[in-house]
Amino acid sequence: MRRLYFLLPDLETTHKVVDELLLARVEERHIHVIAREGVPLGDLPQASLVQKSDFVPAMERGIALGGATGVLAGLAALAMPGVVVAGGALLAMGLLGAGMGAWLGGMIGLDVENTRIKQFESAIQAGEILVLVDVPKDRVEEIQNLVRKHHPDVDFEGTEPTIPAFP
Repeated sequence: MRRLYFLLPDLETTHKVVDELLLARVEERHIHVIAREGVPLGDLPQASLVQKSDFVPAMERGIALGGATGVLAGLAALAMPGVVVAGGALLAMGLLGAGMGAWLGGMIGLDVENTRIKQFESAIQAGEILVLVDVPKDRVEEIQNLVRKHHPDVDFEGTEPTIPAFP
């Protein structure tokens, strides 16, 4: 999956674009709309805290660092005299570390604003509406052309290379 980012000038255009995306068989759960505070989005699919925060990248970093720390702790236990650690225990320590890292990383990430969305903050505060759309990589060009065909004023701001399968 790829995440497309584009800015729309107003709510009317946003409603039209979201309707066109739905007609193009993009599921509503893959469309996320962000506007400045106080703008009534109505039935538009609003971005959740997961999209607005740095939750997923922080969780990914937490898994990697926690897992590595767990494995290193297990290896350190192997080097201690009188302590016997089998391969299963080493694996369990790595998994426990990855789990703790994911949990702690996710909690920290919820408090941090999404770095990708942060670059659009001035446009959002000026009244533009940011739309995030998750599509399979083979449909990126199709969706961009669909939106441009009906709304040439849409400003595409690029794509994010991969969208994790979770959450």
